[in-house]
Amino acid sequence: MAGILAWFWNERFWLPHNVTWADLKNTDESTFPQAEDLYLACPLAFCMFMIRLVFERFIARPCALGLKIQANGPQKAQPNAILEKVFTAITKHPDEKRLEGLSKQLDWDVRTIQRWFRHRRNQEKPSTLARFCESMWRFTFYLYIFTYGVRFLKKSPWLWNTRECWYNYPYQPLTVDLHYYYILELSFYLSLLFSQFTDIRRKDFLLMFLHHVATISLITFSYVNNMARVGTLVMCLHDAADVLLEAAKMANYAKCQRLCNVLFVMFALVFISSRLGVYPVWILNSTVFESWEIVGPYPSWWVFNVLLVLLQALHTFWSYLIVRIACRAISRGKVSKDDRSDIESSSDEDEVLPPPQKHHTNGTNGTNGYLSSSPSPDEH
Repeated sequence: MAGILAWFWNERFWLPHNVTWADLKNTDESTFPQAEDLYLACPLAFCMFMIRLVFERFIARPCALGLKIQANGPQKAQPNAILEKVFTAITKHPDEKRLEGLSKQLDWDVRTIQRWFRHRRNQEKPSTLARFCESMWRFTFYLYIFTYGVRFLKKSPWLWNTRECWYNYPYQPLTVDLHYYYILELSFYLSLLFSQFTDIRRKDFLLMFLHHVATISLITFSYVNNMARVGTLVMCLHDAADVLLEAAKMANYAKCQRLCNVLFVMFALVFISSRLGVYPVWILNSTVFESWEIVGPYPSWWVFNVLLVLLQALHTFWSYLIVRIACRAISRGKVSKDDRSDIESSSDEDEVLPPPQKHHTNGTNGTNGYLSSSPSPDEH
C-alpha cells in the first residue's frame, strides 16, 4: 500500500520541476492546499444531501403548492396482470412482434397496448411538484454559491489579470475564503453525483455522470496542485448560467410561460457567451498559454488541461441542444419541450384507455417532455 501511495503521489507528476511536497507543507507563516483537506467534502456531501431533503420538504414543497403545482404524477396505467408481468420481468419497451402477441392474448388493439406501456413507464417518473422542488434546491444553491464567488473574486487580483494565477506558482497561500469556496463546491457536486442515481432519470444520464466526474476531478486536481486561483474562475463562470436555467425550469413547472421564455432566453445568451466565448478565450487561454509561458508544462498540467478541453466539448454539445430548443420555441411560440426530458407523450397522451377491442393496428408514438434537465456542471 505504501508503494502504491508513493507512486500515486509522485512529485514529478503533480508538481512543477524542482518543487516537492515538503515545499508546500503548512507553516506558521503560510498555509497551502493539502490533499487531506478534501476528505471533509465526503461527510459534507452527505450533510448537503440531507439538507436538500429538508429544504424540499419544508420550503420548496409549500412554495410549489402555493403556486398551484399539483402533486399528481403522470396518468396511471389501468391494472393488468399480464402487461405488468411483461413490464417488470421482460421489457419496458416491447417490440412490434411482442405487441402483436399481447394484442392477440388480451384481445386489445396494438395502439391501446402501446399507450398502456407509455403510461406505465411515465408512472415511474416524478411529478411536476417533485421536479419543481429539485430545481428550487439547485437554484438556491447556485444563487448562493455564485453570489459568494462574485464577492470573493472581485477582491482577487486574478479576476482582473489572469496571469496572477501563475505568478509565484505553486507557492500561493490558501485563504480561508478560497478553502471554503472549494470545499462547498466539491461537496455539492459529490452530492449530485450520488443523488443522480435517485433523482429524475434523464436521457443524458451518462453525459451528466461524465460531467460530474470531470467537474469533481477538476476541482480535486486544481486544489491538490494549488491551481486554485484559476479553479475559482472556472467555478464562478459555470455557476452563472446554472442559476438562470433552474429559474426557467421553475417558471415552466409553475406554468408562468412568459417568465419561462424570458429566463430561457437569458440563460441561452449567458450559457453560449460564457461557455463558447469567455471560457475558451479567458480560461483556456490562461491555463494553456499563460501557464506554459510563466510556469511551463508538467504531467498533471497536461491532465488538468485535457479535463478542461473535455469540459469545452460538453459545452459545445449542450449549446447545440440549447439552440435546437430555441429554434423549436420560436416556431411554437413558447419554451416547453426539451430534447433530453423524460415524460413520454403522444398526440393522445391525455386520453383515457379505451375498452379492449379486437382491432389490430400498428400505432406510433413520439417522446418529448417538459423543460426538465440542466445542460451544465453544475449542475452543473
